[in-house]
Amino acid sequence: MNKRKRHVADVALKLFVEKGIQQTSIQEIIELAKISKGTFYNYFSSKNDCIAEILEGLRYDASQMRLEMQMGKDPKDRQIFIEQISILMKLNEERNLHSVFEAIMSSNEPEHKKLVLHHRFHEIEWLSHRFIDIYGEDIREHALECAILFFGMMQYVMFTVRVSHMPYSVERIVDVLLSHIELIYPSMLNGDKALIDQSSIHFLQSNIDRKDITLNSILETAEYLESQGGFTEEQQDLLSAIVSELKQERIRKCVIQPLLKPLQLTFAQTPLEMQAATFTNMIWYFLKTI
Repeated sequence: MNKRKRHVADVALKLFVEKGIQQTSIQEIIELAKISKGTFYNYFSSKNDCIAEILEGLRYDASQMRLEMQMGKDPKDRQIFIEQISILMKLNEERNLHSVFEAIMSSNEPEHKKLVLHHRFHEIEWLSHRFIDIYGEDIREHALECAILFFGMMQYVMFTVRVSHMPYSVERIVDVLLSHIELIYPSMLNGDKALIDQSSIHFLQSNIDRKDITLNSILETAEYLESQGGFTEEQQDLLSAIVSELKQERIRKCVIQPLLKPLQLTFAQTPLEMQAATFTNMIWYFLKTI
């Protein structure tokens, strides 16, 4: 982002924090930034585009600072890791983005919500990859779940300290929450498959922009799976039973639901694992709508 464009985005953010996104007009941004309407639309096609640039700028700044911190250092250095996580928290505080995020997620603006969701998914994936760097390959299957647990704890800890006006250190909070994750994940390694894995995140990301999942889209996904061939007898039987029930005039949830998890498990550790997980997730969502 060039300096002038960044300046306009900073002015827009200032107004969003002070007045709210919906209450801020493009004309107000233009006047406070001291630019022409043509210049604004040369930089941004809409207010939504302006929000996207603000979030992209936040991620860029955090990414650059994280790279600088890690340069020439051991990727497993826990203190560097703490500082890297803390960077985004500090930038959010400095730019008063918490209030903007909260306003967006409680609004009726789906396009704004998509931008925040993309931003959060990006951060979850970054943290999950760093967990693997720090704790090794053993945690890979559970890394996304650990990242989500970490941010869930962080969200409510930060909410508590802000509303209670408690003095706090971001690094101290991150350090303690990492200690909690370090206590939790060994028990996860000895348990069943992760609750939230890469296929779940892939499904959510790919469907942020989706319209409602239809029966036709599910059947098309089933056809794609079947076209790949090489199924075991168990895989074919489960898939055929599910598709057959989906084609009935009255779809019986009690028949389909018990088959979904077994189908997904039969594709574990195969080239079609991701596609099978997406297929079963689509059905879970669809069944909730009928």
